Amino acid sequence: MLVLLSACTSSRLLVPDDQFGHRYTGQAPDGRVTLTLTPPDPTVTYWRYPVPIDTVHVRPAPFRRDQSSAMQAVPVELLIKGSLPDACSTLDTVAQERAGTLLRVQLWMRRPQRVRCRPVVYPFRFYLMLADSLLPGSYTLKLNGRVFTFEIRIPEE
Repeated sequence: MLVLLSACTSSRLLVPDDQFGHRYTGQAPDGRVTLTLTPPDPTVTYWRYPVPIDTVHVRPAPFRRDQSSAMQAVPVELLIKGSLPDACSTLDTVAQERAGTLLRVQLWMRRPQRVRCRPVVYPFRFYLMLADSLLPGSYTLKLNGRVFTFEIRIPEE
C-alpha cells in the first residue's frame, strides 16, 4: 500500500493534497469523493467498524515566527484517503488523543443493520484537523491501528 506523509514543507510548489487548507469539495481529480461526518439516523440500528485507510497526507500550516524569533506550534490537518466497502456505509465518528509525540486517531464508519447493500468500493477523502498544534519534530501517528511516522520541519529560507 502506498503511504504518503507530506509534512515537510519548503519553498517548492506543493501539489494540492500537500497544501494546508486546500480542499476539494465533491469529487476530486483522483476520483475520490470528499466526505464529512454526518449524524446517524436515531431510528436506525448500525454496525460500526474502523474505516479502511489507503493513504495519509500530513499537512502543516505555514510557520510563523513571533517577535522573539521563537518557532510557534502550527495547526496540522490530515488528509485521509480510503475506501468504504459498500453503498450503505458512511463515515461515523472520529476520536483523537495525544501523548507527547504519539498521536492516536480512530476513524469509524457505520452501516445499517439488516439492510442489503451493493458491494461496491467507494473511494473517499476526509479532512481532519488535529486537536493540538505541533512544533517542529518527529511524530508517530497511529490511525485505525496502522502506524505512520512523519516529521514537521522548519521551512528552508
